[in-house]
Amino acid sequence: MGPATAPGRGTPGRAALLLVALLATGLAQSAVPASPPRGFWALPENVTVKEGAAARLQCGVSAPGSTVQWARDGLLLGPDPRIPSFPRYHLEGDPARGEFHLHIEACDLSDDAEYECQVSRSEMGPELLSPRVILSVLGTVPPKVLQLTPEAGSTVTWVAGQEYEVKCVTDDAKPAPDITFFQSGQTISDVSANVNVGSQEKLFTTEATARVTPQSSDNGQLLVCEGSGPALDTPIRASVIMNVLFPPGPPVIEWPGLDTGHVRAGQSLELPCVARGGNPPATLQWLKNGQPVSTAWGTEHVHAVARSVLVMTVRPEDHGARLSCEAHNSVSTGTQEHGVTLQVTFPPSAITILGSPSQSENKNMTLSCITKSSRPRVLLQWWLGWRQLLPTEETVLDGLHGGHISMSNLTFLVRREDNGLTLTCEAFSEAFTKETFKKSLTLNVKYPAQKLWIEGPPESQNLRAGTRVRLVCLAIGGNPDPSLIWYKDLRTVTEPRQPQEPRLVQLGGLEKSGSTFSRELVLVAGPSDNQAKFTCKAGQLSASTQLLVQFPPTNVTILANATALRPGDAVNLTCVSISSNPPVSLSWDKEGGRLEGVAAQPQRAPFKGSGAANSVLLRVSSRDHGHRVTCSAHSAELRETVSAFYRLNVLYPPEFLGEQVLSVTALEQGKALLPVSVSANPAPEAFNWTFRGYRLSPAGGPRHRILSGGALQLWNVTRADDGLYQLHCQNSEGTAEALVRLDVHYAPTIRALQDPTEVDVGGSVEIVCTADANPILPGMFRWERLGEEEENQGLGDMEMMSKGSTGRLRIHSAKLDQAGPYQCIADNGVAPPARGLVRLVVRFAPQVEHPTPLTKVAAAGDSTSSATLHCRARGVPNIIFTWKKNGVPLDLQDPRYTEHTYHQGGVHSSLLTIANVSAAQDYALFTCTATNPLGSDHTNIQLVSISRPDPPSGLKVVSMTPSSVGLEWKPGFDGGLPQRFRIRYEALGTPGFLYMDVLPPQATAFTLTGLQPSTRYRVWLLASNALGDSDLAGKGTQLPVTTPGLDQPSGEPDYQLPTEQPAGPSELPLLPVLFAVGGLLLLSNASCLGGFLWRRRLKRLAEGISEKTEAGSEENQVRNEYEESQWTGDRDTRSSMVSTSDVEPYYHSMRDFSPQLPPTLEEVPYHQGFTGFADKDVTFPEHLYDEVERTYAPSRAWGALYDEVEMGPYDFCWPEDKYEDPRRIYDQVAGDLDPAHPDTLPFELRGHLV
Repeated sequence: MGPATAPGRGTPGRAALLLVALLATGLAQSAVPASPPRGFWALPENVTVKEGAAARLQCGVSAPGSTVQWARDGLLLGPDPRIPSFPRYHLEGDPARGEFHLHIEACDLSDDAEYECQVSRSEMGPELLSPRVILSVLGTVPPKVLQLTPEAGSTVTWVAGQEYEVKCVTDDAKPAPDITFFQSGQTISDVSANVNVGSQEKLFTTEATARVTPQSSDNGQLLVCEGSGPALDTPIRASVIMNVLFPPGPPVIEWPGLDTGHVRAGQSLELPCVARGGNPPATLQWLKNGQPVSTAWGTEHVHAVARSVLVMTVRPEDHGARLSCEAHNSVSTGTQEHGVTLQVTFPPSAITILGSPSQSENKNMTLSCITKSSRPRVLLQWWLGWRQLLPTEETVLDGLHGGHISMSNLTFLVRREDNGLTLTCEAFSEAFTKETFKKSLTLNVKYPAQKLWIEGPPESQNLRAGTRVRLVCLAIGGNPDPSLIWYKDLRTVTEPRQPQEPRLVQLGGLEKSGSTFSRELVLVAGPSDNQAKFTCKAGQLSASTQLLVQFPPTNVTILANATALRPGDAVNLTCVSISSNPPVSLSWDKEGGRLEGVAAQPQRAPFKGSGAANSVLLRVSSRDHGHRVTCSAHSAELRETVSAFYRLNVLYPPEFLGEQVLSVTALEQGKALLPVSVSANPAPEAFNWTFRGYRLSPAGGPRHRILSGGALQLWNVTRADDGLYQLHCQNSEGTAEALVRLDVHYAPTIRALQDPTEVDVGGSVEIVCTADANPILPGMFRWERLGEEEENQGLGDMEMMSKGSTGRLRIHSAKLDQAGPYQCIADNGVAPPARGLVRLVVRFAPQVEHPTPLTKVAAAGDSTSSATLHCRARGVPNIIFTWKKNGVPLDLQDPRYTEHTYHQGGVHSSLLTIANVSAAQDYALFTCTATNPLGSDHTNIQLVSISRPDPPSGLKVVSMTPSSVGLEWKPGFDGGLPQRFRIRYEALGTPGFLYMDVLPPQATAFTLTGLQPSTRYRVWLLASNALGDSDLAGKGTQLPVTTPGLDQPSGEPDYQLPTEQPAGPSELPLLPVLFAVGGLLLLSNASCLGGFLWRRRLKRLAEGISEKTEAGSEENQVRNEYEESQWTGDRDTRSSMVSTSDVEPYYHSMRDFSPQLPPTLEEVPYHQGFTGFADKDVTFPEHLYDEVERTYAPSRAWGALYDEVEMGPYDFCWPEDKYEDPRRIYDQVAGDLDPAHPDTLPFELRGHLV
């Protein structure tokens, strides 16, 4: 067997030979002459080379010097021997000898063509053409893929024995490859192949078709298409997996045991059926007598085995049934089957004894024993107890499922001794040796009872109604058990059928003890049991007893001669007692009052008792309606009374009761209920309410509803609802009316309150508050004084008065600390209390803030800087500021001077801005004067040049540990330049000083570390700026410190370490003052000589100065500026004194000045008397209240009266267009100064003047 294109494999040159044959055919058609034509001495020949090898085509021309060129497939290559267009082509040989051989290097398939040597016409000869020759290039282009149909790599499903066609095609290759097919590793011979031209020139494809007939052994094997040839080093392959379908083998039933088909009923039979082989595996099903019984099966794919197990419980009806197993699959031509027939052995399923087992003694009993069908038949035996009885007749019949039925009859005489014995019919057979089948019954031999009697209370005993009575009926012997039946007066006694009824009768069941039988009757004695006869019967036997029962009246009834009564009518009531034993006496009463009646003659009554009757006559009124008239039947012997009552129904018109409410109080916006207490029969048909002549709708309205009892309910009550409400009630008997007053209480409302109320210091004033309220109570008004720190401050000697709806607060000799907001509170017990706010304005003369005798401001006097002087005063009414320079009024028309005035309540400020500060003109003493109609006050501000900083003050210890000390201080005047601090300290007894720079530079607190425990130190604090250091002479900058030991607790010191010597007299020493004045004069003269140099230096320093940050927060600034000021002394003299606490000078640095007043250019007028009311507790609008609270809230000292107006950066934003270079202000208050310091000099002597 060979490939598709050659007789055998392993001959790669066969394809090349085929190609040579094709080329030879072409050459034969081109008719190459046998000898060179004229003009050529050598002609080219057909050449075959392998791809990549060199080729040489000869051309010898007889006429040397001719122009020769080659043509390839008609394309002229050119006469140039180098042939530039084809780098691999060139001409070889000597042209002088006529040698023009074409040499081709590294041939490829593009060189496979026809070539021709051409000689152009010349003087030496004519045009010549050589014969065309073919250069054949044996290519090595292998096929890359094989296209297999069906698709390579897939699985094809075929049926065994059927023929299929498989096609395999190679892609472009040269030479054309061979194709071989393999089926399960065996070469397929039935193959046809064709070689076709490829998609590109000079390439070929091979197409081969094979016919395949698969067998079952090919299942899962490969069908391979293999391509080989000289261009392939290794063959290429494409394959498919053959899925061959074939039928399975015949099924086999594997019967358990050797006796095929023999089974016993009840046996659990498991029959496996196995079918081997087949693709797909076999489908198995079980059939019973041709009907499917199981279609479940499993498959072992590895061994191609199908298995199905039939599980069944054998029954007698399966005898003779044929079980068969069928196997087939999708390619089976028919069904294969294997079967077996069942032979079933089964016992009788049941034994039945026919006939009654009950018979009277000494009589014959006849019974029959019959079995169900069995295979094989069974034998029957009779047993009475342990005694065998012989049957009278035996019969065998054909039964179901091929079995037999056995029957045996028995007749014998029964005796009393046989009662209760067991009679058994037993079936047996050799086929069922291990089993016994029997049927038994118990004989019931009947005979009568021997004695019957009743046990119970004696017949002469009187029983009271309700007594529990027990009667027992007893009998001896008898079969069946005697049925003891109770009778009452010839009627059978039964229990009540309704389980919810009281169990007056309990009938027990029949009980047996040995040969004695009993049945109990328990009853609750009642009137019907009086003299009743109770009988117990058992067959023909019976016994009786009688009960005597005493009972109270069974029913007491009151009869009336009229039903509808009206006041003044008479009614006759009769009381009847139906029956009682013994007789009873009747009596009357009405609501606890005894009535006298008339008795009737006794009469016979039911239950063999006695009856009674009694009558009474009544005259009724409206008050008797609903009253009960009671009749009592009393038995003295039984000590029991039975009563009945009759309720009087008296018709009368409505009548208001004494508890009717005539006045109701309600809260405004709340609910009100106007109750109705009325009596009427029949009930009132309607309740009509009217208010101020208007009838309220009975159906209700948005704010009222008339309840079912007539009460009027109101909600969202207003003060307009106050008044009298008239109620009209009516029924069929008449009408009635009542008046109910509604009193609406409502919370107070402030109606009039004069705000603001003004008074001069020392004057008297009365604040009047008028309120609207209900109720109006004495002492309803009270007053509160409001402050910022305390919500309610004392009123002192102020007098509070209240009369009616008006409250007054009288102030005698008004003081400044009494100014501020007051609150009038009206409270009548109805929430919420009304609150009205009124401002008390105490007018006083101006008080200018001058915390030190003189305020100092530093600025460079180089005519390029500006300075701002800040003057602030308090006073009411508004203040007018005027300025002087060295005692001369300041001309504010000068463009270098600009003043801005601001007013905020009682606080007023004037800012004087000096542009282009000149040392010669502006280093002077400026005086600010504040004036209002009540007086005036002034302060002085010194404008100086920049200088070294002043020493810091107030150095103190705030914390201490064995190795560190926490320090705090107050910075001094910075000289107009940024300052920083340095700590110098020494340990006593150790030579030398240590220094520590404070970081950040502007901090006013620092922790000095690296100290030794239990060591005494001296600490100095220095301040420095660009011009130098501060003086160390100030005692406020030196501090002795002793660190604690390691065993001592750390923390804040228990005492304040002294930083200064005790203050001496407050008077300034004369000698230092004289020296200071002399120094000031010398400095003034020197300033003329050094002015120019100073100007240049100050300009350079000003350029290098950076803005400084505040040592404390803005909150601390405001607190120091406003809260630490303590004004004392006589208020009329408008003078001030400073405190003796540690202070710092009141300095202004223009580098960091930032105005702290609101941008209000003119006076803010006070709001005049305000009488409007808001929803809030305070009667003023919110913005007005805020203004009053900030402006007039009082404090502990009158000097701090207006400290609430904190004009810090967080309160207001200063307009940027007014101050181009805002700087901070060192505005420490006068309370920080210590005038008692012995080294304190007048402010004007401490400045650095040019």
